[in-house]
Amino acid sequence: MKQQGRPSTGPGKNKNDTAMTLAKGFAVGATMLVPGVSGGSMAMILNIYDRLISAVSSFLKHKRESLLFLGLFCLGACAGMIIVARPLLKLLQLYPQPVMFFFIGAVAGGIPMIYRKARGRGVTWKSFVYPALGFALVMSLAFLPEGLLAADPGDGPAAWALLFIAGLAGAAALVLPGISISYLLLLLGMYDETMYAIGHLYLPYLLPLGAGLLLGTLLCARALEKAMDRYPQPTYLIILGFILGSLVQVFPGFPAGPASWAICLLTLILGYAAIRAITR
Repeated sequence: MKQQGRPSTGPGKNKNDTAMTLAKGFAVGATMLVPGVSGGSMAMILNIYDRLISAVSSFLKHKRESLLFLGLFCLGACAGMIIVARPLLKLLQLYPQPVMFFFIGAVAGGIPMIYRKARGRGVTWKSFVYPALGFALVMSLAFLPEGLLAADPGDGPAAWALLFIAGLAGAAALVLPGISISYLLLLLGMYDETMYAIGHLYLPYLLPLGAGLLLGTLLCARALEKAMDRYPQPTYLIILGFILGSLVQVFPGFPAGPASWAICLLTLILGYAAIRAITR
Protein backbone atom coordinates (compact mmCIF):
# COMPACT_ATOMS: atom_id res chain seq x y z
CA MET A 1 0.00 0.00 0.00
CA LYS A 2 1.90 2.95 -1.31
CA GLN A 3 0.05 5.62 0.58
CA GLN A 4 0.82 4.15 3.98
CA GLY A 5 4.21 5.76 4.56
CA ARG A 6 2.96 9.33 4.90
CA PRO A 7 -0.66 10.28 4.39
CA SER A 8 -1.15 13.00 1.78
CA THR A 9 -3.53 15.08 3.83
CA GLY A 10 -2.81 18.76 3.56
CA PRO A 11 -5.73 20.78 2.17
CA GLY A 12 -3.29 23.09 0.43
CA LYS A 13 -1.79 20.21 -1.54
CA ASN A 14 -4.95 19.15 -3.30
CA LYS A 15 -8.31 20.86 -2.95
CA ASN A 16 -10.05 17.95 -4.63
CA ASP A 17 -8.51 15.55 -2.11
CA THR A 18 -9.74 17.75 0.73
CA ALA A 19 -13.26 17.80 -0.69
CA MET A 20 -13.25 14.02 -1.14
CA THR A 21 -12.02 13.47 2.42
CA LEU A 22 -14.83 15.65 3.76
CA ALA A 23 -17.39 13.96 1.50
CA LYS A 24 -16.33 10.44 2.46
CA GLY A 25 -16.28 11.39 6.14
CA PHE A 26 -19.79 12.78 5.66
CA ALA A 27 -20.97 9.48 4.14
CA VAL A 28 -19.39 7.40 6.92
CA GLY A 29 -20.86 9.62 9.65
CA ALA A 30 -24.30 9.59 8.05
CA THR A 31 -24.49 5.81 7.96
CA MET A 32 -22.56 4.56 10.99
CA LEU A 33 -25.51 5.05 13.37
CA VAL A 34 -27.68 2.71 11.30
CA PRO A 35 -28.01 -0.53 13.31
CA GLY A 36 -25.66 -3.19 12.00
CA VAL A 37 -23.87 -0.87 9.57
CA SER A 38 -20.16 -0.63 10.36
CA GLY A 39 -18.37 2.68 9.89
CA GLY A 40 -15.25 0.69 8.99
CA SER A 41 -17.16 -1.14 6.26
CA MET A 42 -18.34 2.11 4.72
CA ALA A 43 -14.83 3.58 4.92
CA MET A 44 -13.44 0.48 3.22
CA ILE A 45 -16.09 0.60 0.50
CA LEU A 46 -15.38 4.31 -0.08
CA ASN A 47 -11.65 3.52 -0.42
CA ILE A 48 -10.51 5.74 2.45
CA TYR A 49 -10.02 3.03 5.07
CA ASP A 50 -6.32 2.43 4.36
CA ARG A 51 -5.51 6.12 4.81
CA LEU A 52 -7.43 6.26 8.08
CA ILE A 53 -5.51 3.28 9.44
CA SER A 54 -2.21 4.80 8.28
CA ALA A 55 -3.02 8.20 9.80
CA VAL A 56 -3.84 6.67 13.18
CA SER A 57 -0.92 4.24 13.15
CA SER A 58 1.70 6.82 12.11
CA PHE A 59 0.22 9.75 14.04
CA LEU A 60 3.29 10.33 16.20
CA LYS A 61 5.61 10.19 13.16
CA HIS A 62 3.59 12.55 10.97
CA LYS A 63 1.58 14.62 13.43
CA ARG A 64 0.69 17.53 11.14
CA GLU A 65 -0.36 15.48 8.11
CA SER A 66 -2.24 12.92 10.18
CA LEU A 67 -3.98 15.58 12.26
CA LEU A 68 -5.11 17.49 9.17
CA PHE A 69 -6.42 14.37 7.48
CA LEU A 70 -8.16 12.97 10.57
CA GLY A 71 -9.53 16.42 11.40
CA LEU A 72 -11.06 16.77 7.93
CA PHE A 73 -12.50 13.27 8.05
CA CYS A 74 -13.97 13.75 11.54
CA LEU A 75 -15.41 17.12 10.52
CA GLY A 76 -17.18 15.46 7.61
CA ALA A 77 -18.33 12.56 9.80
CA CYS A 78 -19.76 14.89 12.45
CA ALA A 79 -21.57 16.86 9.75
CA GLY A 80 -22.98 13.62 8.38
CA MET A 81 -24.24 12.57 11.81
CA ILE A 82 -25.87 15.93 12.45
CA ILE A 83 -27.37 16.55 9.00
CA VAL A 84 -28.23 13.11 7.62
CA ALA A 85 -28.30 10.55 10.42
CA ARG A 86 -31.62 11.62 11.96
CA PRO A 87 -33.54 11.79 8.66
CA LEU A 88 -31.90 8.50 7.66
CA LEU A 89 -32.96 6.81 10.89
CA LYS A 90 -36.46 8.24 10.38
CA LEU A 91 -36.54 6.72 6.90
CA LEU A 92 -35.36 3.48 8.46
CA GLN A 93 -38.31 3.54 10.84
CA LEU A 94 -40.82 4.28 8.07
CA TYR A 95 -39.34 2.13 5.27
CA PRO A 96 -36.97 -0.37 6.91
CA GLN A 97 -36.73 -2.88 4.08
CA PRO A 98 -36.00 -0.50 1.16
CA VAL A 99 -33.40 1.39 3.21
CA MET A 100 -31.62 -1.76 4.37
CA PHE A 101 -31.65 -3.18 0.84
CA PHE A 102 -29.95 0.04 -0.29
CA PHE A 103 -27.14 -0.64 2.19
CA ILE A 104 -26.91 -4.27 1.09
CA GLY A 105 -26.49 -3.03 -2.47
CA ALA A 106 -23.85 -0.55 -1.32
CA VAL A 107 -21.86 -3.29 0.40
CA ALA A 108 -22.14 -5.50 -2.68
CA GLY A 109 -20.89 -2.61 -4.83
CA GLY A 110 -17.70 -2.37 -2.79
CA ILE A 111 -16.84 -6.09 -2.87
CA PRO A 112 -14.94 -6.03 -6.22
CA MET A 113 -12.72 -3.20 -4.98
CA ILE A 114 -11.92 -5.03 -1.74
CA TYR A 115 -11.14 -8.22 -3.65
CA ARG A 116 -8.75 -6.30 -5.92
CA LYS A 117 -6.94 -5.00 -2.84
CA ALA A 118 -6.26 -8.62 -1.88
CA ARG A 119 -4.04 -8.78 -4.99
CA GLY A 120 -5.45 -12.17 -5.83
CA ARG A 121 -4.56 -13.82 -9.10
CA GLY A 122 -7.54 -15.85 -10.10
CA VAL A 123 -9.77 -17.91 -7.83
CA THR A 124 -7.94 -20.28 -5.46
CA TRP A 125 -8.76 -22.02 -2.19
CA LYS A 126 -7.73 -18.81 -0.40
CA SER A 127 -10.56 -16.97 -2.12
CA PHE A 128 -13.00 -19.07 -0.08
CA VAL A 129 -11.18 -20.06 3.12
CA TYR A 130 -10.11 -16.59 4.32
CA PRO A 131 -13.50 -14.90 3.70
CA ALA A 132 -15.18 -17.87 5.41
CA LEU A 133 -12.92 -17.32 8.43
CA GLY A 134 -13.82 -13.63 8.61
CA PHE A 135 -17.51 -14.45 8.18
CA ALA A 136 -17.36 -17.04 10.98
CA LEU A 137 -15.64 -14.60 13.35
CA VAL A 138 -18.37 -12.00 12.86
CA MET A 139 -21.13 -14.55 13.31
CA SER A 140 -19.48 -15.90 16.48
CA LEU A 141 -20.06 -12.55 18.20
CA ALA A 142 -23.69 -13.55 18.65
CA PHE A 143 -22.55 -16.26 21.09
CA LEU A 144 -20.89 -13.83 23.51
CA PRO A 145 -22.43 -14.09 27.00
CA GLU A 146 -24.86 -11.22 27.55
CA GLY A 147 -23.50 -8.62 29.96
CA LEU A 148 -20.00 -10.09 29.76
CA LEU A 149 -18.21 -6.78 30.41
CA ALA A 150 -21.03 -4.75 31.96
CA ALA A 151 -19.82 -2.93 35.05
CA ASP A 152 -20.88 -0.29 37.57
CA PRO A 153 -18.08 2.28 38.13
CA GLY A 154 -19.19 2.53 41.75
CA ASP A 155 -17.77 -0.95 42.35
CA GLY A 156 -14.21 0.39 42.26
CA PRO A 157 -11.01 -0.65 40.45
CA ALA A 158 -12.33 -4.04 39.32
CA ALA A 159 -15.22 -2.37 37.50
CA TRP A 160 -12.87 0.24 35.99
CA ALA A 161 -10.68 -2.58 34.68
CA LEU A 162 -13.72 -4.22 33.05
CA LEU A 163 -14.66 -0.91 31.41
CA PHE A 164 -11.09 -0.52 30.16
CA ILE A 165 -11.23 -4.04 28.65
CA ALA A 166 -14.60 -3.18 27.12
CA GLY A 167 -12.94 -0.14 25.53
CA LEU A 168 -10.27 -2.38 24.03
CA ALA A 169 -12.97 -4.64 22.58
CA GLY A 170 -14.87 -1.62 21.29
CA ALA A 171 -11.72 -0.40 19.55
CA ALA A 172 -11.52 -3.65 17.60
CA ALA A 173 -15.13 -3.16 16.51
CA LEU A 174 -14.40 0.46 15.63
CA VAL A 175 -11.30 -0.34 13.56
CA LEU A 176 -12.29 -3.60 11.87
CA PRO A 177 -14.77 -3.34 8.98
CA GLY A 178 -17.93 -5.36 9.21
CA ILE A 179 -18.25 -5.15 13.00
CA SER A 180 -20.64 -2.50 14.31
CA ILE A 181 -19.57 -1.00 17.64
CA SER A 182 -23.22 -0.36 18.57
CA TYR A 183 -23.98 -4.04 17.88
CA LEU A 184 -21.03 -5.14 20.03
CA LEU A 185 -22.16 -2.90 22.90
CA LEU A 186 -25.62 -4.44 22.66
CA LEU A 187 -24.13 -7.94 22.83
CA LEU A 188 -22.04 -6.98 25.87
CA GLY A 189 -25.08 -5.51 27.61
CA MET A 190 -23.48 -2.05 27.67
CA TYR A 191 -25.38 -0.10 25.02
CA ASP A 192 -27.94 1.63 27.27
CA GLU A 193 -25.39 2.43 29.97
CA THR A 194 -22.92 3.82 27.44
CA MET A 195 -25.55 6.01 25.77
CA TYR A 196 -26.65 7.28 29.18
CA ALA A 197 -23.06 8.02 30.21
CA ILE A 198 -22.42 9.92 26.97
CA GLY A 199 -25.66 11.88 27.29
CA HIS A 200 -24.92 12.85 30.90
CA LEU A 201 -21.10 13.07 30.61
CA TYR A 202 -20.70 10.54 33.41
CA LEU A 203 -16.91 10.57 33.61
CA PRO A 204 -16.38 7.64 36.05
CA TYR A 205 -17.85 5.45 33.30
CA LEU A 206 -16.50 7.26 30.24
CA LEU A 207 -12.87 7.75 31.30
CA PRO A 208 -11.83 4.06 31.69
CA LEU A 209 -13.95 3.11 28.68
CA GLY A 210 -12.40 5.94 26.61
CA ALA A 211 -8.86 5.06 27.72
CA GLY A 212 -9.33 1.46 26.56
CA LEU A 213 -10.89 2.68 23.31
CA LEU A 214 -8.01 5.06 22.60
CA LEU A 215 -5.26 2.53 23.37
CA GLY A 216 -7.09 -0.24 21.54
CA THR A 217 -7.58 1.92 18.43
CA LEU A 218 -3.88 2.73 18.27
CA LEU A 219 -2.81 -0.90 18.77
CA CYS A 220 -5.39 -2.29 16.33
CA ALA A 221 -4.51 0.29 13.68
CA ARG A 222 -0.79 -0.50 13.90
CA ALA A 223 -1.36 -4.26 13.82
CA LEU A 224 -3.78 -3.98 10.92
CA GLU A 225 -1.47 -1.70 8.94
CA LYS A 226 1.39 -4.22 9.30
CA ALA A 227 -0.91 -7.07 8.30
CA MET A 228 -2.08 -5.15 5.22
CA ASP A 229 1.52 -4.45 4.20
CA ARG A 230 2.99 -7.89 4.87
CA TYR A 231 0.03 -10.18 4.19
CA PRO A 232 -2.33 -8.21 1.94
CA GLN A 233 -4.14 -11.16 0.43
CA PRO A 234 -5.26 -12.97 3.59
CA THR A 235 -5.88 -9.70 5.43
CA TYR A 236 -8.18 -8.22 2.81
CA LEU A 237 -9.93 -11.53 2.19
CA ILE A 238 -10.64 -11.89 5.93
CA ILE A 239 -11.91 -8.28 5.95
CA LEU A 240 -14.13 -9.23 3.01
CA GLY A 241 -15.51 -12.03 5.19
CA PHE A 242 -16.17 -9.50 7.98
CA ILE A 243 -18.16 -7.36 5.59
CA LEU A 244 -20.10 -10.31 4.19
CA GLY A 245 -20.91 -11.31 7.76
CA SER A 246 -22.28 -7.84 8.44
CA LEU A 247 -24.87 -8.39 5.69
CA VAL A 248 -26.55 -10.94 7.94
CA GLN A 249 -27.00 -8.23 10.58
CA VAL A 250 -28.56 -5.73 8.17
CA PHE A 251 -30.73 -8.18 6.18
CA PRO A 252 -34.32 -7.13 6.97
CA GLY A 253 -36.04 -10.23 5.66
CA PHE A 254 -37.71 -10.89 2.32
CA PRO A 255 -40.23 -8.35 1.00
CA ALA A 256 -43.92 -9.24 1.01
CA GLY A 257 -45.75 -8.73 -2.27
CA PRO A 258 -44.73 -7.67 -5.79
CA ALA A 259 -44.70 -3.93 -5.03
CA SER A 260 -42.35 -4.37 -2.06
CA TRP A 261 -40.11 -6.65 -4.11
CA ALA A 262 -39.90 -4.04 -6.88
CA ILE A 263 -39.08 -1.17 -4.49
CA CYS A 264 -36.46 -3.18 -2.59
CA LEU A 265 -34.88 -4.36 -5.84
CA LEU A 266 -34.71 -0.75 -7.05
CA THR A 267 -33.03 0.47 -3.85
CA LEU A 268 -30.65 -2.49 -3.97
CA ILE A 269 -29.60 -1.53 -7.51
CA LEU A 270 -29.30 2.15 -6.56
CA GLY A 271 -27.03 1.32 -3.63
CA TYR A 272 -24.87 -0.92 -5.79
CA ALA A 273 -24.64 1.62 -8.62
CA ALA A 274 -23.81 4.50 -6.26
CA ILE A 275 -20.86 2.71 -4.66
CA ARG A 276 -19.58 1.36 -7.98
CA ALA A 277 -19.59 4.91 -9.34
CA ILE A 278 -17.69 6.21 -6.29
CA THR A 279 -15.09 3.43 -6.26
CA ARG A 280 -14.35 4.02 -9.94
